[in-house]
Amino acid sequence: MLVKFTSRSYADITMFGDVAKDMLSAMGQSGVIPGALNPQDIPRALENLQAAVDRSKAEPAAQDDESFQPGFAQRALPLLALLQAAIDADKDVIWEKQ
Repeated sequence: MLVKFTSRSYADITMFGDVAKDMLSAMGQSGVIPGALNPQDIPRALENLQAAVDRSKAEPAAQDDESFQPGFAQRALPLLALLQAAIDADKDVIWEKQ
């Protein structure tokens, strides 16, 4: 499953379902797809996601020499930007199955 995050203030972002659910959980959401955030709820979601990113950076990285997999912080970057753009433009954020 793929999940698409959209806002009228930023380009669409598509993530694999398990990654999207991790991001939603970190934002303080239930993980139910589809879903949405109203503009007044986005700052708290952004704070929650940023705190999760900061915590993930503090954890020791378990890296496999054979293949590099992006960590939580790298995967969250586009969503952090989308949330900030939605705040700046006072727009909502929607996520749905792709």
